[in-house]
Amino acid sequence: MIEVSNLSKSYGNLEAIKDISFTAEEGEILGLLGPNGAGKSTTMNIITGYLGKTSGTVTVDGIDVSQKPKEAKKKIGYLPEIPPLYTDMTVEKFLGFVFDLKCVELPKKEHIDEIMKTAGISDVSGRIIKNLSKGYKQRVGFAQALLGYPPVLVLDEPTVGLDPSQIIEFRKIIKGLGKKHTIIFSSHILSEVSEICDRIVVISGGKVVTDEKTSELSKKFADSPKVVVEIQGPSSEVCQALREIEGVLKTELLSEENGAVKIRITHKQEKDIRQNIFAVMAEKNYPILEMGKTKLSLEELYLQLTASSENSQRQNTKTGKRGKK
Repeated sequence: MIEVSNLSKSYGNLEAIKDISFTAEEGEILGLLGPNGAGKSTTMNIITGYLGKTSGTVTVDGIDVSQKPKEAKKKIGYLPEIPPLYTDMTVEKFLGFVFDLKCVELPKKEHIDEIMKTAGISDVSGRIIKNLSKGYKQRVGFAQALLGYPPVLVLDEPTVGLDPSQIIEFRKIIKGLGKKHTIIFSSHILSEVSEICDRIVVISGGKVVTDEKTSELSKKFADSPKVVVEIQGPSSEVCQALREIEGVLKTELLSEENGAVKIRITHKQEKDIRQNIFAVMAEKNYPILEMGKTKLSLEELYLQLTASSENSQRQNTKTGKRGKK
């Protein structure tokens, strides 16, 4: 449905994105992740035709965005990070205005009512947009993107300004829409992306760092397995005893409270050290309050990937400078 191939964008000598490639299949929810300035919004703006490219191609349902922009845009609903709203209009009037601009070929009133219900803004349909809260304005922006039910939705930080209950509700809406639409979803909330998205593309320094299914990403990049254990006992002695267990590579003190310590233990891949932990602590009479395996979190993975990319870029810069000399 969406194919981005060797996409680059430069502003003079500044390269905002460099040779980015990825695809989003029909009915897939793709998460676009990256730190501020990584190139996410630039990529989204080029996909939607709001920004020209320097090189590369973007096709939407087989239509080249730069060669046939009108045809491509008809297939896209776009919610930028800052929703494009006419704030002196009422919600219903604004959606009617956008409906006409998009030349939507559906019964107007019925369709707008349905869209407002989906976005959760039916109760503010008669209110002037500038008097709405930030969360409701975000919902109105989302509603305009949905008008006409385009097959592709591009959502840039769509949950900004929503309260926790609204975010949960919005996630449900996105998951439901993912059955009928191809969605590119940008967010800084990593737990949100892991819940909603089928695949994750991580961009750092204007380049794609990884492109993986959400379910496979942690498995592929996970380091040595870890066990988190909470033990009643003095931290120094508990840590020392744990470090002496065969297969333990590292111990990290996570917290210490009311005589109990919580420790994360990194161990060799082939070892299950839980029985040994139990035996050693029983021998020393330090009760185990809690113990369980843990995986590399999405946050840790994200930091690991972007840090690796930044280190590589710094190394390439140094190498380039040495080469010039």
